[in-house]
Amino acid sequence: MASREPPLHAVHADRGASFTEFGGWDMPVEFDSIRAEHEAVRESAGIFDVSHMGEIEVTGPDARTLMQRLTTNDVAELDSGEGQYACITDADGTILDDTVVYNLPPERDADYLFVPNAGHDAEMYDRWVAHREEWGLDATVENRTDEYAMFALQGPDAETLLGEAVPEDERREVRRFSRFGAMALTVAGVDCLVARTGYTGEDGFELVAPWADAEAIWTAFVSAGATPCGLGARDTLRIEMGFLLSGQDFDPAENPRNPYEAGVEFTVKLDTEFVGRDALEAVAREGPDEKITGVRLVDRGVPRHGYTVTDTDGTLIGTVTSGTMSPTLGEPIGLAYLPVEYRDPGTRVRVVVRDEPKKAQIRALPFLDR
Repeated sequence: MASREPPLHAVHADRGASFTEFGGWDMPVEFDSIRAEHEAVRESAGIFDVSHMGEIEVTGPDARTLMQRLTTNDVAELDSGEGQYACITDADGTILDDTVVYNLPPERDADYLFVPNAGHDAEMYDRWVAHREEWGLDATVENRTDEYAMFALQGPDAETLLGEAVPEDERREVRRFSRFGAMALTVAGVDCLVARTGYTGEDGFELVAPWADAEAIWTAFVSAGATPCGLGARDTLRIEMGFLLSGQDFDPAENPRNPYEAGVEFTVKLDTEFVGRDALEAVAREGPDEKITGVRLVDRGVPRHGYTVTDTDGTLIGTVTSGTMSPTLGEPIGLAYLPVEYRDPGTRVRVVVRDEPKKAQIRALPFLDR
């Protein structure tokens, strides 16, 4: 099956981007330099085309009930124009996907929007529709992934750049924007949903725009000085923050994990009713046996996905799920699921790199203080 392409695929190709397959999409992984793009986000501003992310809208009298029963956080806490991070779990409490749920502002046609990861939109649409039918709820579910482009403007200069791209009478709203707030704004002449969210640890915004207007958004920010960034820099930035990557740091088939193991137990509200609640209540009561943990290599090398982790005697204790040479810290860092008794910072372990055990130490997450 041919990969899906973002609306600006040709624009990125003309700009000299290299591409990679990710979640069934052919996406820009690097424009000029992953390190330069990473540094731009930490020091000024970068813009990512993240149109591979899904967008599913839910509307109707029972929309809130449907969202509440299929996500782990408390949707009822959301006022209009607010978002929250949540997990989507099965009956065993295993994470199927993680997402951000928005209670949309009144200017939007739908009640709720949630953002599945790349390649999960059809699966989540089917899940929402199937449960709506099973529970007899009155809600409309629409997969809008192929209708919306999505961009992430990230970095300390993001607020200034966004303020310059909206009409003068909307600039005050940009300055008042709260974390996880969402509002309808006119950006570069395009009606957008803008949220103060991101995946880099820096201040920034994510913009959802009509597919046909994607180039106006991208061009406005790049022309104003935002550095075009690819998925390579997105990965190094999120690892420094200990943020999870669906399909790599958790995967219901290859690496099934619950929110307590994955370090996102703050998304679980056990006083609500959702699929997987009873299983997660048991995990909360007994505590997980393993938990995602930060590892810093002391010896030369880089911890990569799939590398094994041992104790100092060579006994296998876990596997690296994500790793990189941190551009900001200048250190090789990684994430691994390890028994909870190995989570104290400074604990000595080994990471096996090309059959050679390398000295490593446990580090508290996130690696970077933001």
